[in-house]
Amino acid sequence: MLQTCEYVTGSILWANLHLMFWLSLFPFSTAWMGENNFAAVPSAIYGVVLLMAAIAYRTLQQAIIASQGSNSILKKAVGKDWKGKASILIYLGATFAAFWLQWAAQFLFVLVAAGWLVPDRRIEKVLVTKDNND
Repeated sequence: MLQTCEYVTGSILWANLHLMFWLSLFPFSTAWMGENNFAAVPSAIYGVVLLMAAIAYRTLQQAIIASQGSNSILKKAVGKDWKGKASILIYLGATFAAFWLQWAAQFLFVLVAAGWLVPDRRIEKVLVTKDNND
């Protein structure tokens, strides 16, 4: 995603740091959930970490688009970004579901992961097109 930037601003750096913070909590929350056999509170905390990482990713995406202008490469690549928006909503639902239906929360976590399992080639396609036009 950062490959699409012509220059980096302070807001992009802060948004990237925000994302890195939430990603650094993955090992802790995953281990805690696994050690407690997918209990409600550790599963909900895991959901919060996933949700905040997804929000931070979206924040970074929007910071890049805002700094690069309305004709930015990233804006062309992501389009409406339905998969990113859906991931945030599913994580939110899974976090609340962890208190009542732990199996449903785990299913939703796996569902989002499966949705992102296939690499997202949108940015790559736009970059290749740009390079061919130059």
